[in-house]
Amino acid sequence: MDLREKIPQFSILILTATFFFLFSCSTPSWFPLKKGPPHKAKMKELIDKEVIIIDKYEYVKVQNPDAIKESGKPKYIYIPVDEYLAKRESFITPSIQRVEGKNELPSQVSSLPPTGMVPPQKTESSPNFTNLKKKVLITYFDDRTQSPEERFGDWMAEKLIREVNQKSNKIIFIDYLMVKEFLEKKELPSRNLENFEILRLLNEVFGIHAIVSGEVSGPYVFITKGLKDSEETSSAVIRFDIRLKDTFSGKTLKTLSFTNPIFATKEKGGLSDEKAKGKAIDISISELSRSLIKELEGMDWFCRIAKVDGEEVYINAGKLTGIKVGDIMEVIHPERIEKKEEIKGRIQISAIFGIDASVGRVIQGTRPDEKDILKLAKREGI
Repeated sequence: MDLREKIPQFSILILTATFFFLFSCSTPSWFPLKKGPPHKAKMKELIDKEVIIIDKYEYVKVQNPDAIKESGKPKYIYIPVDEYLAKRESFITPSIQRVEGKNELPSQVSSLPPTGMVPPQKTESSPNFTNLKKKVLITYFDDRTQSPEERFGDWMAEKLIREVNQKSNKIIFIDYLMVKEFLEKKELPSRNLENFEILRLLNEVFGIHAIVSGEVSGPYVFITKGLKDSEETSSAVIRFDIRLKDTFSGKTLKTLSFTNPIFATKEKGGLSDEKAKGKAIDISISELSRSLIKELEGMDWFCRIAKVDGEEVYINAGKLTGIKVGDIMEVIHPERIEKKEEIKGRIQISAIFGIDASVGRVIQGTRPDEKDILKLAKREGI
């Protein structure tokens, strides 16, 4: 074979080998099989983690190491996603227990800086949308018990949360201790949560729809002595005065007051006083939970934009809240939420991010601002 015929063949072999070598080391930017964008990889890593987006930054919920050393500290804290991904083995994330008919996760909060978002007013809602959950904060109740040795306010607030969770799967409760720590870091009075500015701040930072606060008086025990201990009878009374406040307007939506019927708590024999108190508490909490659920489930649902990154809109509501891929959200300017014609555009949910966040893309209208609010306009297939 002539040398001139061999040279082209040899050149082709060299070029082919060079191509496969380069391809095996890295994928050129111009090659059609590109790697996915970084946020897609993040979504895969965080699919079973609780993630919240605050002030454009993403955070993951982990167990708080300080809670073991010091009582009164929140059990969980939020750390930046990048820090979590770099040191996954150093952090313990809470396990998610899925229970039919109950909330999958009790809290969704963080000690983080605020972001500007606001809620909507009531609009027409479809029965198909009633599974969307509202975020609620129950504060520790002001305890006006006569006996300084017995304090029931914080315990009863936690008991009320458990009772509501057993009866409703449409409410997500925010951890009060973490909210309290957040306010303390900002040097704000955590005991003055009904202040208008604080209500708005909690609405903007955590997406809380309503705050439940109030006072508890009692339980007061009435004892009738007998000739023997077994003949002793006791009854008890406890009173709750609860306020439900809208965090955006600062208005009191409802005042709930309840005093249990004394005859329903009558107990006889040993420890009759403790048994009577227990009955008074159980009856009151059960009645309050039913009334509270009715009011909370009647509130309009909304969510908020956490971050706008190019064409993608990150939202602090997702799977836990009830958002699904394909849902279409109306974008509404916060100062014009009473006017239906003021809808700025629409976003369609394209992906679920973590346990309760999502990502969408604008399909109609202008690019949204981070202060805009979102309401569910249409569910795919409906």
